[in-house]
Amino acid sequence: MIRSLDLLATAMVPAVWGTTYIVTTEMLPEGFPITVAMLRGLPAGLLLLLIARRLPPLEWVPKVLLLGALNISIFLTLLFVAAYRLPGGLAATLTAIQPLMVLMLSRVFLGAAVQPLGVAAALAGIAGVGLLVLGPEASPDPIGIAAALGAALSMATGNVLARRWQPPVSPLTFTGWQLTAGGLLLLPVALLLEPGFPMPNAVNLAGLVWLGLIGGALAYVFWFRGIARLGPPTVTAFSFLSPLSAVVLGWLVLGQALTPLQGLGAAIVLLSVWFGQRAGRRATATENPKGATA
Repeated sequence: MIRSLDLLATAMVPAVWGTTYIVTTEMLPEGFPITVAMLRGLPAGLLLLLIARRLPPLEWVPKVLLLGALNISIFLTLLFVAAYRLPGGLAATLTAIQPLMVLMLSRVFLGAAVQPLGVAAALAGIAGVGLLVLGPEASPDPIGIAAALGAALSMATGNVLARRWQPPVSPLTFTGWQLTAGGLLLLPVALLLEPGFPMPNAVNLAGLVWLGLIGGALAYVFWFRGIARLGPPTVTAFSFLSPLSAVVLGWLVLGQALTPLQGLGAAIVLLSVWFGQRAGRRATATENPKGATA
């Protein structure tokens, strides 16, 4: 029963993250990926630190900075660069390679066995996302493609290392450390490279609050809790739900059409998530205990 609740709570996170595309395009100023990434991470991290009232020990600072860079700074910046330079469908398809990367990285860093079922589920998920979101407007952009693949690799590495380095604190505290570290790393870069960020209006503020509090603080708490309890392969299998959520929102909010081919893609995505979390459970059971320590 507890595992089922953990699975449900974790699965809700990519569904929330699927709102990022529509919020970014409809509610935020265009052309400020680093600033938007910083505003998504830093305020949420500081809020969680105020709630947790606990700073990382000195020996944990290098690990927190690295995790903050991988899971927040680099990932979010590259994600927004890809979102600005590529059609949402192409960006979502490229970042959907993340679960496959996690399977390989879990083998390297955690000693987890690579399950053939997990690989098949990841490949099927990528194909399903492609059917779900790709269209004739998916023209290639080298920088955007590199950013999307870099975002997937950054988050995959950060997720696996977050499993390997588990501090004796609550998921809320651990999340607050990472969001704050990632936001602080981005702050000087945003001020230097994007100095002209406009004064937010009411719509901009609503979008930033949603991305920061719901898609940032709350979502990351449940995500990192899922990684600690379920393992990276199981958790990242749910990431295919993000583009599915984005497509459904486009249909509900923007009136975008849904085709039978997209319906097939959605069905494949849901099946890949189901098989992926089953394979992830087997992979987590094979983790090397020595490989999961600091």
